[in-house]
Amino acid sequence: MPIDQHLLLAFLLTTTIAMITPGPDMLFILGCGMRSGPRAGLLATAGVATSEAVHVAVAAAGLAALFAAVPVAFTAVRIVGAAYLIYLGVQMIRHRNDAVDDAPAGAAMSGRKAYLTGLTTNLLNPKMVTFTIAFLPQFVVPAHGRVWLQFAVLGAILIVLEFLVDGTVGLLSGRIGGWLRSRRTARRRIDTATGGIFIGLGVRLALLR
Repeated sequence: MPIDQHLLLAFLLTTTIAMITPGPDMLFILGCGMRSGPRAGLLATAGVATSEAVHVAVAAAGLAALFAAVPVAFTAVRIVGAAYLIYLGVQMIRHRNDAVDDAPAGAAMSGRKAYLTGLTTNLLNPKMVTFTIAFLPQFVVPAHGRVWLQFAVLGAILIVLEFLVDGTVGLLSGRIGGWLRSRRTARRRIDTATGGIFIGLGVRLALLR
């Protein structure tokens, strides 16, 4: 395994908690499933996951080349990325009491449209680009070599978790939709926990390596 085992565990924990936090992607997939059935929800998940694969591939290619050409750039990217994770954590805690909008109502959409909408919406989302560039390098250790392979492994794990979590939301959209609408206290606790983990991870990774 080319990835540091301790960093891999931190990546799995952080990514899993981030995935189960209701956000725009989850609510979009939820809406597709509720309006158009489980197939549309699953295809919406596939669209979002495809865009994530593109983001990871672009980040891996660009950052791997940058780190090889300018080794000190890794430290700069890591510190800036850690600061961004801390910022995200603070924002999650600050806005933990904000209501998460219900899945939008609307006409049913075909599976093809659900896939393409999930793909294009997430592909053009600048926050996703920033998050990928800030997040993944925190778990890459250039000294272990094969930086591109480390990115590939982390990206594959990210996409698998996307399918496991949001794919479940798409397939079981009716029940999960009711849970998301009714359990606001649970959502606040998830946001607080996720924010705290992001802050702690950002601080740790900024100071240690």
